Amino acid sequence: MRSDTIRLRSIVPPAAMSVAVLALVLAFPRESVEAGLTGVAIWWDVLFPSLFPFFVVSELMLGFGIVHFFGKLLDPMMRPLFRLPGPGGFVMAMGFASGYPVGARLTSQLWDARLVNRGESERLVAFTTTADPIFLIGAVAVGFFHDATLAPLLAAAHYGGAVLLGLLLRLQSRGEPSGEASAAADDGRKRPLLLRAFDAMHDARLSDGRPFGELLLDGIRSGLRLIVVVGGLVVFFSVVIEVLTLARVVTVMQGVVAFALGLFAIPAPLAEAVVNGLFEVTLGAKTAGAATGISLQAQVAIASFGLSWAGLSVHAQIMSIVSHMPVRYGKYAAAKALQGLFSGAIAYFAWPLFAPFRESAAAWIPAASPSGWSAAAAYAPFAGLAFLVSLAAVPAVYVLYRLLRPLVRPR
Repeated sequence: MRSDTIRLRSIVPPAAMSVAVLALVLAFPRESVEAGLTGVAIWWDVLFPSLFPFFVVSELMLGFGIVHFFGKLLDPMMRPLFRLPGPGGFVMAMGFASGYPVGARLTSQLWDARLVNRGESERLVAFTTTADPIFLIGAVAVGFFHDATLAPLLAAAHYGGAVLLGLLLRLQSRGEPSGEASAAADDGRKRPLLLRAFDAMHDARLSDGRPFGELLLDGIRSGLRLIVVVGGLVVFFSVVIEVLTLARVVTVMQGVVAFALGLFAIPAPLAEAVVNGLFEVTLGAKTAGAATGISLQAQVAIASFGLSWAGLSVHAQIMSIVSHMPVRYGKYAAAKALQGLFSGAIAYFAWPLFAPFRESAAAWIPAASPSGWSAAAAYAPFAGLAFLVSLAAVPAVYVLYRLLRPLVRPR
């Protein structure tokens, strides 16, 4: 845990501020305990059922070589698109389907297997740490906005912003091998790509060597350790937000943010949602959904920004997972802020195009909001759909890239 402590220094406040937060906790003991219990409820009802199974599954998939299988298939497309190795496409699909920490968890595993370098790991973590469909639909659209028809727009803005960020971050990969060179070298082998993918999966399975029982046990152990870390950070930031609110610190921050939003003609009542989302994504989305006296279009845009920024609580989770990797928090935070701007802009400007189709969206999303573990079961099919769509998006975007490339860079 020593490396976790070192890496988290860039997020957790310095000593003087930590003492100030402790003093506030002692000044408001009852409220702090209640906020901590709220954090525990969020962890148990929302995060545990939606994240823990994916932590275990990711360990199994890596041990069975499934990550290597998809990596070999996607490598000729992922390199020219995102300047990332093929397994990055699998990480993207799993990250989109399973939620914030899982993309970082898989990237950490790729780093341990020496399948990504420093630059690739930083870029991969930045755009694959997203909200999962269970949270996006069940908690945000249905639970906070009480409108299931908003789910498609929230998903398009959130995941679209992530893909745009990934495409933009490829510009940081100067000096790395080009996708065409990698594909050409790979094509030097005469065997079909699909057979080479099965070979890669078989070789990875033999290299791992662990029987299924041991793989499952290792997955459960590591998953439990990670989910406990996630829960601790959620509780910590729930208490911090509460005591800062009671001390009027959040009120001052809201005033500053309201002034900044006013410069862009964004309604001031959304300042509370922005400030809350700065710390914790769930609280920010809930505040955006509860805002009154403003347009639903602006509420959805601010919620989309907060979902992509993800909050300092999620940032701390990510940094704790990649603590043994040379991932710089400053670059990660800047990337998430940029993704938030992308997602907010997509949600706002796509609203006129999306509004006529809201009624049809209600036909395939449950209008009632199940809670806790029942929500994970109810919306699990959408997580599977997100995984398949993400995998299919890689070749789709690659085809578009090949069609547009001659227009941008004529031979």
